[in-house]
Amino acid sequence: MRNTGFLWIIIAILIVLDIYVYQALKVVSQSAGSRLRLILTTAYWTISVATIVLLAGLPYLQSEQWPKALRTYSFAIIVGLFFSKLIASTFFLVDDVRRGMTWMVGKLFSNPSVPVSQGADGITRSAFLSWLGLAAGGTLFSSLVYGFSNKYNYHVKKVKLKYANLPQGFKGLKILHISDIHSGSFTDHEAVLKGVHTILKQQADIVLFTGDLVNDRAVEMDTYKSVFSQVKAPMGVYSTLGNHDYGDYYRWESPEAKVANLESLKAVHGEIGWRLLMNEHVVLERGGDKIALLGIENWSAKGNFPKYGKMDQAYPGTADYPFKILMSHDPSHWEGEVKQVYPDIDLMLSGHTHGMQFGVELPGFKWSPVQYMYKQWAGLYEDGKQKLYVNRGFGFIGYPGRVGILPEITVIELV
Repeated sequence: MRNTGFLWIIIAILIVLDIYVYQALKVVSQSAGSRLRLILTTAYWTISVATIVLLAGLPYLQSEQWPKALRTYSFAIIVGLFFSKLIASTFFLVDDVRRGMTWMVGKLFSNPSVPVSQGADGITRSAFLSWLGLAAGGTLFSSLVYGFSNKYNYHVKKVKLKYANLPQGFKGLKILHISDIHSGSFTDHEAVLKGVHTILKQQADIVLFTGDLVNDRAVEMDTYKSVFSQVKAPMGVYSTLGNHDYGDYYRWESPEAKVANLESLKAVHGEIGWRLLMNEHVVLERGGDKIALLGIENWSAKGNFPKYGKMDQAYPGTADYPFKILMSHDPSHWEGEVKQVYPDIDLMLSGHTHGMQFGVELPGFKWSPVQYMYKQWAGLYEDGKQKLYVNRGFGFIGYPGRVGILPEITVIELV
């Protein structure tokens, strides 16, 4: 009942936005011919009404049984339309504030003996702001639709990290870092396989995966085990769990089913040849030298994400190793615990944010809405001798695309 109530609130907001945007559409099309205005009006309300009807019917349509691609893209388009209209409406709101202030000033300072020819309604809506709002909303929606084509557009980012305390035997070590596979979102087996082939082409010494293998359920990996079992490296493939791996966002028929799912997912890591680190560490040896690799379960400084990770179990026994790498899914763990309590962790690898799958990245500049929630959200961060790298994610969830923030395969070379 609570979910149904929330759905109707969203529908009510969408109806208000539909009416609001339509007023601007009438302004910008007033000089067009009657036939074109009819076409625009018909098209606009056909799409708007279809969206509302679909949302209203969600509780009865059993959408979870739809083909994955149809379900994913339908919801993505609805959300895209919602936010596009919301963005457009901010410009219309500015215009309405202007109109309201103009009306108030006119009322306060006009000569009452001189009749107002058109009254308050004579303060017309700005065609410029109407065009600007529609352009902003249209640009956002077009970008989101274009972003559908980028979800498998894997980009390799190469980073060299210099450490004074790195043992001689590990100089030149090539680490391949991936995160957030989210296999439950995939709809193109061959495209994912090409991404795995891109991983293999890097010829890394070791592969480290920092969580979220699935969206919720272990069975999401059934058709992709054969793909990700191909990921291999001379020094092995190591992995950790992310917040989605626990099934916390899925409605299970019983607590026992949820526990069984997690155990199945842990087994999947082993089945594809990955060494899952559960609040523990392993010792890596190369060229006669040794370093420690720690992997913990999800630990977040954000209240809406779980703290399953236990550094007090993973860290003991690593103090004597001159160099330490930590795999921890959520980057907020770095400032939330690692920097203060474990200052000898040299490199922490994370994912989780996906860069929100939406943003701008230019040389020397990057922006995404996710930065207002996460201080460290994509790329390299440094504080003294400690470093954090946040991978932008191999997969996707929710929105089946990427705009500006592309799926990432990271190659880190220690020098």
